[in-house]
Amino acid sequence: MSPLPGEGRREPPLTARRPGGAGAEPISLQRIELRVLALPMRQPFETSFGVAREKRFLLVSIHADGLTGHGECVADHHPGYLPETIGTAAHVLRDYLAPLAFAAPFATPQELVARLRPVRGHEMAKAALEMAAWDLCARRAGVSLATFLGGTRSRIAAGVSIGLQRDDAALVDKVAEELAAGYHRVKVKIKPGRDQGALRALRHHFPDLHVVADANSAYTLEDADHLARLDTFAPAMLEQPLGWDDVLDHAVLAKRLRTPICLDESLRCVERVRQAIDIGAAAVVNLKPGRVGGLVESVKIHDLCVARGVPLWCGGMVESGLGRTANVHLQSLPGFDPGDTSDPRRYFDEDLVEPPVVVAKDGFIDVPQGPGLGVELITSRLERATQSREALVP
Repeated sequence: MSPLPGEGRREPPLTARRPGGAGAEPISLQRIELRVLALPMRQPFETSFGVAREKRFLLVSIHADGLTGHGECVADHHPGYLPETIGTAAHVLRDYLAPLAFAAPFATPQELVARLRPVRGHEMAKAALEMAAWDLCARRAGVSLATFLGGTRSRIAAGVSIGLQRDDAALVDKVAEELAAGYHRVKVKIKPGRDQGALRALRHHFPDLHVVADANSAYTLEDADHLARLDTFAPAMLEQPLGWDDVLDHAVLAKRLRTPICLDESLRCVERVRQAIDIGAAAVVNLKPGRVGGLVESVKIHDLCVARGVPLWCGGMVESGLGRTANVHLQSLPGFDPGDTSDPRRYFDEDLVEPPVVVAKDGFIDVPQGPGLGVELITSRLERATQSREALVP
C-alpha cells in the first residue's frame, strides 16, 4: 500500500479547518422529506451474504430558507450488512431524529449532530440527516462541501469493488475490464470455497495488481489456517474476515497472517477505531460515512488515522451518484488512499444526478466545485425511482 499522505502529522480539528461555520445564521428547518427509491442494477452484485438485483435506499431532503440539502441513507432493505434497514431508518428519522432537528435552529452540522446524541446507534439514519445538513449549510455559504470540510485535493483516485463472479475466468475478465477503465485499485469479494482459486487466478494474470480481498464476515477464527494460506497470493489486505461486530478475534487472527487486516463493519465510531488500532486488530481502516454516523465522525476517524499513521480509505455502499459525490468530497481531505469510489453507471443504467460522477482515463475523479455537493437531482429521474414519500413538518 502506498504511504499515507501527511503521515506523522496531526490534522487540525474539523472546527479549525472548516470555513463559514463560525458566526453563521442559525437554520430553522421547515420540512424534512423522506423518499424510498429503487434503482434497477445493470447486473447482479453478489457478496458473501447475498445477491442484489435492485438498489433500494432512503433519500432524506431538508428544506430551509429557500434551500434544500440532500442525504442518501446507505441502509438496505435487508439487515445483512449491519442491523439497520430502510424501514428502521425511516422509523427513527420520523419519530426521533426529525423532532430533535425541528426542536431549535442550528448554525452548523456539528450543532445538529450534538443534538442527535440522545438517540443511541442508528448511525445510518443519523448520517443521512447529517449529510443533508452539510449539503444545505455549504450551499448557504456558497462553497463546495470539500471546501467546507477543509479539503485540499481537487481530484481523488478511484477504485472499484467487484462482486462474486460465476467462475475464476469471469473474474479475470471483469478485473481486466476495470483496469482498462483506469481504476487504481480493485477489491474482490470472497467467501469459503470462492477464495484461493480466485486470488490464484488474479495473481497469475495480474502479478502486480493491488487487490483487496473482502470477506464481509464470512469466516470464523477456526478458519485461521485456511486464511493464512491466502498470504501466498499477496493480497494488499484482507477486509473484515471475521464477525461483523468483532474486534478481539481479529487481533488474534492478525498475528497469524502476513496480510494486513482491514476492518469495516466492526468500526462504527472513532473510539472503536482507536481500540482496534491499539490492540492490533486493524492495520488498515475502511471508512464509510454512513456506517459511522456521518461526516463529523468520519473526520474524527480520519484525523486519528493520520495522526497514528494508519492507512485509511473510503469504502462504498453501491450508492447512487448523490452518495458517491459525498464520498468524493470527504476524500478531498489529505490522508486517504484510493478507495472504492467508482462511477455509479457501472451499477445503474440511469443515475439520479447531474453532472455525473465520472472516472477519467487516468483513474481520477474530479471533486465538484459547485455549492454543497455540487450536483443536482434530476426531477424526472427522481420521480421514476420513487416508491414512496412522506413529508415531516415541525
